[in-house]
Amino acid sequence: MWRATVLTLFPDMFPGPLGISLAGKALTSGLWQLEARDIRNSATDKHRSVDDTPAGGGPGMVLRADVLAAAIDAANISPDRPRLLMSPRGTPLTQARVAEIAAGSGPLIVCGRFEGIDQRVIDARNLEEISIGDYVLSGGEIAAMALIDACVRLLPGVMGKMASGEDESFSAGLLEYPQYTRPQAFEGRLIPEVLTSGDHAKVADWRREQAGNLTKSRRPDLYAARGALEPGQKPPKNTTDG
Repeated sequence: MWRATVLTLFPDMFPGPLGISLAGKALTSGLWQLEARDIRNSATDKHRSVDDTPAGGGPGMVLRADVLAAAIDAANISPDRPRLLMSPRGTPLTQARVAEIAAGSGPLIVCGRFEGIDQRVIDARNLEEISIGDYVLSGGEIAAMALIDACVRLLPGVMGKMASGEDESFSAGLLEYPQYTRPQAFEGRLIPEVLTSGDHAKVADWRREQAGNLTKSRRPDLYAARGALEPGQKPPKNTTDG
């Protein structure tokens, strides 16, 4: 069974949003497991100290290598499970990496705080640094939730017939096409006629064109790397956990 083990200074933040909707239903159904472990349980002094001042000076505090290493070791995870550190300086998280993590037995995720964590524990425990965007959060917990949610929705039985992972945004290197539903008219805006034509070939062509145009305008980096969709290729279809 897929299992997420989270090391955090704030275990009460979990499951949080992971306990509702798709992820929460799957958690209750036993399709995946979540363990939030308190890093402070590995502190050795009476104050349960986990941080200290930065070597070389500077503002803030740094999470100690010995305390965090002890917390990682106490989790006793199997060698096949990835060890991740949520960090703004990490490798950007992609749908491809999410799929890899979801296909395994589940990660151990370290949630940083303060000014960061001692580099020596990153090296000694072989932590893979992952970023969910070019911005800084107060800690790694929200980032960890985002990663876990992205993985859980790909687990067998979680989405059911809602979608296929092969058709989602980023899976094909392009953004999703626009979606519409009833009513036919909304504040003077109509659903594009092609979508109500019943001509599936024309609908596919329209979606393909829209996916390419949106990607070109909003994510030229993705468009340049992927290029336009080939004739007959499916456009990416985004599904959200509603």
